[in-house]
Amino acid sequence: MFAAVLLAGCGVSQSKPDNKPAETVAANAVSMFTLKKDVFSASLRIPGELVAYQQVDLYAKVNSFVKKLYVDVGSNVSAGQLLATMEAPEMNAQLAGAESRLRSQEAVYLASKANYDRLYQTSQTPGTVSQNDLDLAFAKQQSDYAQQEAAKAAYREIADTRNYLEIRAPFDGVISTRNVSAGAYVGPSGKGSEFPLFSLQQQRKLRLVVAVPEAYTAYLAGEKAISFTVRSMPGRAFNGTINRLSGALDSRLRSQRIEMDVQNNDKTLLPGMVAEVNIPLNNKDSVFVVPTTAVVSSTEKVFVVRLKNGTAEWVNVRRGRDAEGKTEIFGDLEAGDILVERANDEIRNGSKITQKK
Repeated sequence: MFAAVLLAGCGVSQSKPDNKPAETVAANAVSMFTLKKDVFSASLRIPGELVAYQQVDLYAKVNSFVKKLYVDVGSNVSAGQLLATMEAPEMNAQLAGAESRLRSQEAVYLASKANYDRLYQTSQTPGTVSQNDLDLAFAKQQSDYAQQEAAKAAYREIADTRNYLEIRAPFDGVISTRNVSAGAYVGPSGKGSEFPLFSLQQQRKLRLVVAVPEAYTAYLAGEKAISFTVRSMPGRAFNGTINRLSGALDSRLRSQRIEMDVQNNDKTLLPGMVAEVNIPLNNKDSVFVVPTTAVVSSTEKVFVVRLKNGTAEWVNVRRGRDAEGKTEIFGDLEAGDILVERANDEIRNGSKITQKK
């Protein structure tokens, strides 16, 4: 009885079952948008180099001495203009000798021709000249004629070589380098002088050369307008057009060389300048374009978060171009899918989400 009283005094009683329902996890409310395709426009900013449209190093063709220079660094020249004259006294002696041999051979040929003509006329009278004598005279005439032509060729060769003593401009341009002075001994590259006499550049028209990375080559096209700036004139924009694409990738740089022609009549731009080039990269086909914040780049994958049956689904994607807060994506997606606008890896795959109102 004491134990029963003690239990009653302590207020010990049997617990009743809890009929309250279990607590549910609230869905995370996030901003979402509907996925759709669009034409993505972007641009590539990349350095390029301005080079002369034409450039040539002028060497002396024959071993000689510089007699006179008619231009200097910075001189504007026209095609065919005389730039320098050389002198080689031994060449004059060679030309005189070749001329003497030619005159001698001409005299021999005229004599043999006259002899053949005389014998031929005489042979018209039967029995006066044997056929053998006539054939020998004809052969002598032909041999002397060949010797005369050989002497002419030798003379022309030396005469043409003497013309190389005059250095002329092959095209309109500017003398950018002069490496010799009057009296210097010059000759073909590696024989007379190590450096060229002059370097000539065409500067009224320049080439803008750019190496475009492989990832962007699919967006290139000829006749596309571009713009660029140079460091010396940061506030001024210049224009050009893509004129030539190499059509192949450089095996070292994995890039494609493109060239743009730039008119430079006022010579504001100089060969060798580095340009900051802006190349439009317009895609002809529609692609999925999303806000850049919708793409999550983790250490393992790149993905977007799609709403599926009230839960978050991570969908692996490949990132394309970025421009102005927009990004191209490629993956197992369809137009009309609902994606999270500001995604992150804290929105776990399979967690409940709802669209923020």
